[in-house]
Amino acid sequence: MNAILLKLKYFIQRNIFRDPVLLEVKRWFRDEGDQKLRFDYPLDENSVIWDVGGYHGDFTNLINYMYGSRCFLFEPVPSFFNKCKARFIGNSSIQCFPYGISKNQGQFMISDAGDGSSFVFNKVGKLITAEVRPFELVFDSLGVEEVDLLKINIEGGEFELIPAIIDSGLISRVRFIQVQFHSFAPNAYELREQIRKNLKKTHQEMWCYQFVWESWKRK
Repeated sequence: MNAILLKLKYFIQRNIFRDPVLLEVKRWFRDEGDQKLRFDYPLDENSVIWDVGGYHGDFTNLINYMYGSRCFLFEPVPSFFNKCKARFIGNSSIQCFPYGISKNQGQFMISDAGDGSSFVFNKVGKLITAEVRPFELVFDSLGVEEVDLLKINIEGGEFELIPAIIDSGLISRVRFIQVQFHSFAPNAYELREQIRKNLKKTHQEMWCYQFVWESWKRK
C-alpha cells in the first residue's frame, strides 16, 4: 500500500504540479495578484469600467468602491444578473445589463454552472437561454467616448470577443484590458497567441499570468 501511494505521489508531482497553468495559478497567488494587481489602475470617478462576465458583481463592487467609477456590468445568466441588480440597487454609478458581449447578436444556450457558466462549453449544469450583443453595437448605444478598463471573464468567449473588438477598430478606444483566457477552449494556446500578437499593435502588456489573468494598456 505504501509503495502504491508513493508512486501516486510521484505521478502527481510530475504530471499535475508541473502543469504550466497550475504553476501560473500558484505564482498568481504567491504574488497576491487578486490584492495587488487586479485593481491597480489609474482610475477615478470619471472613469468608465466595463465588467464583461459580471457573475455576482464582486469586481464591479470593489472597483466602484475604490475609485467611484462609472461601471457597466454585463451578465447573461438571469440568476446572476438578478443578484447583481439587487446588489447595486440605489447606486447610480453602476448599471447592470442582462446580456453578454460577443461577436454577434443572438440568443444562445448557456450552462448555469456557477462561475464556469459558458456559451462555448455548456455540457455542465442546467441549460438556459441567454442573450449576447456585439461590442460595437453596445458601445454605440451607451454613448461612451472610451472604456477606461475592460475586464473580460467569459469562459472561452474571449476568443471571439477580443478579435471582434480589434476588427471593429474600437480597441483603440479601450485604455486598459484585463482578461482571463481559458485553456479548455479548442486551440486555446494558438488563439491566445494570435490575439496577443494583434493586441500588441495598439496595447502593451502590463503583467501576465498565462491563462490566469493578464493586463494590457493602450500605447
